Amino acid sequence: MLLIAKHRTLPVSILKREALLRRLPANHPKYSVVEGDLYKRKAGFRGEEEVDYYLRQLPGKNHMIYQDIRLPNGSDHFQLDTLLVCRNFMLVIEVKNISGTLYFDQSFNQLIRTQNGKEESFPDPILQAKLQRWKLSEWLQYNKFESIPIEYLIVMGKSPGIVKISPGSEKIFQKVCPASNILFKIKELERYYSKENISLQVLKKLNKLLLKSHCPHDMDILRHHSVADKDIITGVQCPSCSVFSMERRYGKWYCQKCNTKSKDAHIQSLNDYFLLFHPSITNQQFRDFHHITSIHTACKLLAKLNLPHTGINKGRVYHQPPF
Repeated sequence: MLLIAKHRTLPVSILKREALLRRLPANHPKYSVVEGDLYKRKAGFRGEEEVDYYLRQLPGKNHMIYQDIRLPNGSDHFQLDTLLVCRNFMLVIEVKNISGTLYFDQSFNQLIRTQNGKEESFPDPILQAKLQRWKLSEWLQYNKFESIPIEYLIVMGKSPGIVKISPGSEKIFQKVCPASNILFKIKELERYYSKENISLQVLKKLNKLLLKSHCPHDMDILRHHSVADKDIITGVQCPSCSVFSMERRYGKWYCQKCNTKSKDAHIQSLNDYFLLFHPSITNQQFRDFHHITSIHTACKLLAKLNLPHTGINKGRVYHQPPF
């Protein structure tokens, strides 16, 4: 039966960029860069979800799917959009959600998108998938698994208008397909790899190791975009007018601009702090970021959130809960 061994969730990279855009002044020189980056990542995520939809329709066989899995590779890591594992073969699925007319230029290993009369170059997804396959093969060998055939497939999450290829590269279409055709591509691979290459016992062992080895990617988003800490807007954002003008009075948050009241507007603010600065916070840091003067009020708000914590009294540190 089909088993989604690791489910896809909204990437932390998107959550961090959303938090950054919320708290970056609109006139900041990095605002448009972060905004464009976020748009591309959201488009990529939507494409991956579209592929997930079709993969859920796989017939009841021994398929195991790992969505957005990141594995160690020496001192580095490699990330796979989707990995399909069965007893006959493994399939690395690289998802691209790019609109417009696409040209696979194999002479210079690039993908050229033409849209609205403008050309834009992207890294060659064929080369990317080959590299991912090679890294996965190295990972399997390092962990002493017997030889398992590994294939790769480029799946277009959004059907482009036209797909072109450089002369003599017709074989590319064996490795590139729209999301709606992925089930038929997998069927072709099942016919080609008709022999079972690993036992059910080894498959279960591999599943445990894949899940154990997965290492979610985390990054310092401010450093990545060269944004200084002092550029970040602090305070509690109003859920109605989005202005950072809320004050804590009589057990509630009051917006000084639109008079909106909220009991828990600080939750989003605290999540922003965790995403932008550090996965832990002290009472003092909480007060500074939320513009609260009372230690008692901060203690009460933090206690109600039931966050994991270490230390006692003034030395207590509150930690970000797992996603």
